[in-house]
Amino acid sequence: MIDVERLRAETPGTRNVVHLNNAGASLMPQPVIDAIHRYLDHEIGYGGYETQRAFAGELDGVYESLARLIGAEPAEIAINDSATRAWDMAFYSMPFDEGDRILTTTTEYVSNWAAYLHLRGRRGITIDVVPNTPTGEIDVDALESMIDDTVKLITLNHIPTNGGVVNPAAKVGDVARAHGIPYLLDACQSVGHLPIDVAEIGCDMLAATSRKFLRGPRGVGFLYVRSDFLHRLDPVFVELHTAPVVLPDRYELRTDARRFETWEKNFANVLGLGTAVDYAMEIGVGAIWERIQVLAETARRELGEIGGVAIRDLGAVKCGIVTFEVEGRRPKEVRDLLSGRSINVSTVTAHSAPVDMHDRGIEGLVRASFHAFNTEDEITEFASAMRVIA
Repeated sequence: MIDVERLRAETPGTRNVVHLNNAGASLMPQPVIDAIHRYLDHEIGYGGYETQRAFAGELDGVYESLARLIGAEPAEIAINDSATRAWDMAFYSMPFDEGDRILTTTTEYVSNWAAYLHLRGRRGITIDVVPNTPTGEIDVDALESMIDDTVKLITLNHIPTNGGVVNPAAKVGDVARAHGIPYLLDACQSVGHLPIDVAEIGCDMLAATSRKFLRGPRGVGFLYVRSDFLHRLDPVFVELHTAPVVLPDRYELRTDARRFETWEKNFANVLGLGTAVDYAMEIGVGAIWERIQVLAETARRELGEIGGVAIRDLGAVKCGIVTFEVEGRRPKEVRDLLSGRSINVSTVTAHSAPVDMHDRGIEGLVRASFHAFNTEDEITEFASAMRVIA
């Protein structure tokens, strides 16, 4: 059982708003806030390089925390300035040639989709979209049927930005391993949301962020690369951190995942990320996942009873993201009306997941996303406001 009162007491933002935008950026708990302030206060008083040296042990510990969170080794973790940059570092390091195919999902996020189109133009790769099952997840049987010798990468978002689906990441991993195909998982919406074990999933690479369900600060994310897969990637650039040995006629890359980092970082945010990971693990990610599911299902039930509100979530297994349309209201209008009542939600547009939104004929959605610190009373308040708006 989760001590919700404790979570709320340790989350200052809950005193100001009903925060249902955890899939965008969650509210940081006090230990995370304190860690960031502690680092910045030291940096203000003693200098940037000096503070980095003083906190070196704690900063190295962030790699250990992230590794424990996802069942990896610290040497398999790189810290980046966002999940998008982490994902890009993996994707653009793949050795694609003209005619190579990548297999992805209908719900692919717009940033990733843009990268596919970019490399299609630069290297001549082919993008093939795997169809969904009737309940909205990637169809694993269809995935397997589409594999041939030209497939060089399988990519998947664990949880899409625009709906409640939890994709069967481990089953996709089984297919990837059976055929020896590299597998890149976008876990931006799932790390901190539900338990993650990279060995069980079978992914070779995974990218995730701090600011969403981990409840860390913005401006930091991380990349996992399986240790025996590192040699198959050619980093898109090198510098003094990624290639620490540079001679007049040669350089040597790091032998761990930090070859995908840069030397310069926002170290206060890195420390905040590590603290957020430790905080989530102390609570228990499994317990967080169970509570989020209960809250989201309660919200779907309450919204479903409101005339003019249509829930658009798919998925045999649904997560903490609830998306809906309101008859006669634009999504941003609904967001702003709720904001006027101190209720935070977000919106997704037709461009957020371009294939899925186009296929379903949806121009935009309101997105409410729940975390363990949310309460049943907040859902009641949200539903009451939606009755007025609808």
